[in-house]
Amino acid sequence: MWLTGRLRPDFKTIADFRRDNGPAIRAACAQFVVLCRQLNLFTRAVVARNGSKFKAVDTRDKNFTVAKVAKRIEQVEASIARYLAALDRADHQDDDVAEAKTVRLTEKIAGLRRQMQSLKEMGEQVEASPDQQISLTDPDARWRPAARARALSATMSRWSSTPSTI
Repeated sequence: MWLTGRLRPDFKTIADFRRDNGPAIRAACAQFVVLCRQLNLFTRAVVARNGSKFKAVDTRDKNFTVAKVAKRIEQVEASIARYLAALDRADHQDDDVAEAKTVRLTEKIAGLRRQMQSLKEMGEQVEASPDQQISLTDPDARWRPAARARALSATMSRWSSTPSTI
């Protein structure tokens, strides 16, 4: 960090450097291993481990709010209704294909009902949380696109209502 004056290259710069200097990087690593062996720094068993630790991305599928849980419950209910209608149609047929379809549809409906139950439990947890959202990836992460949009809108309206002095 001192040598570079605290410059922070972006991922593309680092990727390009690795691509353009691959043989030199491998040679430097090989020389490092030779040096470590000469200094008897290795024992019989060597384990190498990358110590990098990164927080996971807090995706929309892992972050729940009251509205998102309600919307997902509606989607699951619609899927259950669609599968029940397909099950009724399959019941009116009298062949082996209809029987196999009935078994498959019944399993899908059972899976959706389990998902519905977990969504209802998640909805209760979300409503009980202080900021009414839960992140399964990172408890400290917050997903607030609507709040950001409101703040931007308020800022823009302030700017548009401020008289210009230019």
